[in-house]
Amino acid sequence: MKVKTIVGNGILAALYIAVSAVIQPFGFTNIQFRVSEIFNHLIVFNKKYLFGIILGVFLTNLFFSPIVAYDIIFGVGQSLVASLITILTSKYIRKIYLRMVVNTLVFTITMFFIAIELHLAFHLPFLLTWLTTAVGEFVVMAVGAPIMYFINKHVHFDKIV
Repeated sequence: MKVKTIVGNGILAALYIAVSAVIQPFGFTNIQFRVSEIFNHLIVFNKKYLFGIILGVFLTNLFFSPIVAYDIIFGVGQSLVASLITILTSKYIRKIYLRMVVNTLVFTITMFFIAIELHLAFHLPFLLTWLTTAVGEFVVMAVGAPIMYFINKHVHFDKIV
């Protein structure tokens, strides 16, 4: 792996952790607005961002989660599965904004992983928890998509890593 890729992913992981730390009270409940999830859109620009996203999620859950073991398994698992689905579907979708729509939907739907986690850890009702975590994820990803799209016009995410 190139040094440029390692450094870029390290910065991404650090940004994910920093943003998560700021919004910590809203990022680990059954209604999650983890603003750092906006970085999940980077995967549509370059699949090499997978490492930084997964590392950021892992370290955030390790340091800030009230249910560390569950969050490392289910939270990292959800991010990994959703990212890999997005990477696979991106091969067939040319337009970046359509990739972002698909990415938003994939991350929203796969919040069932988090609903399972919260059901196991806190005995919360699965379907209601899936709905509330999915709504939070959808809002963050849907609001974040045009922001990341605009930033990309000036930064060119595909060339950073």
